[in-house]
Amino acid sequence: MNKPVIILLFFALFITSCDNTDEIINIIQNPPLTEAEVVAGLKSALTIGMDTAVSIVSKVNGYYLDELIKIYLPPEADIIVDNVDNPLLAAIGMQDLIDDIILKMNRAAEDAATEAIPIFVDAITAMTIQEAFNILDGDDTSATHYLRENTYGDLKSTFQPKIASSLDKPLVGGISASETWASVTGLYNEVANSIAGQLAGLTPVNTELDEHVTVKALDGLFVKVGDEEKDIRTDPLARVNDILKKVFGKNK
Repeated sequence: MNKPVIILLFFALFITSCDNTDEIINIIQNPPLTEAEVVAGLKSALTIGMDTAVSIVSKVNGYYLDELIKIYLPPEADIIVDNVDNPLLAAIGMQDLIDDIILKMNRAAEDAATEAIPIFVDAITAMTIQEAFNILDGDDTSATHYLRENTYGDLKSTFQPKIASSLDKPLVGGISASETWASVTGLYNEVANSIAGQLAGLTPVNTELDEHVTVKALDGLFVKVGDEEKDIRTDPLARVNDILKKVFGKNK
């Protein structure tokens, strides 16, 4: 049997195995994604999501004016916030001090955000083929989850010293967040430790601010990375290059 006949027979058998010719045309026009394409697509999505997220939160007011990620006082300080209208605290301008420290904590997070970039890049570069397919077939923030799982420890150990340094910078009004926090807790604790404060049920607050701001800053960063991933998965306009269009266009 000559070669053309064999090809024709094979093609005839292939046709009978498909539901119709439309399926054949679709396979020819839209071949399955290769492993290399899936990996490249996921790495591109993460890189773009990471770049965009960092650029958003590292701007002035990137954290402060975004209620989803804005950093507030640690839970241990709730007693201060809840009692801010107490005449003892109102007399020392506690509300203004609280507003000031919140602004400065967010400025510190914005100042530290770019430290995430090299750590994210290392994790994206190290992605395996199996991880890429798991992410592609996962939910709408699977890539962000991968990034968090593979970077959080390094990010935290890198961020915390940077956050601590930023908290010590006079980023707002020539006074650092650390100084303002010391004023807030110092003045509050002085009132809380007084006889009048004890009778009012106030208790002292002693919290390390850098740990709290670091955790909240990282939480906010991953919220933004997740938002970018969702956009790429669901919005064709967010697929800004050919590999994103090919990989995520097929994975509807």
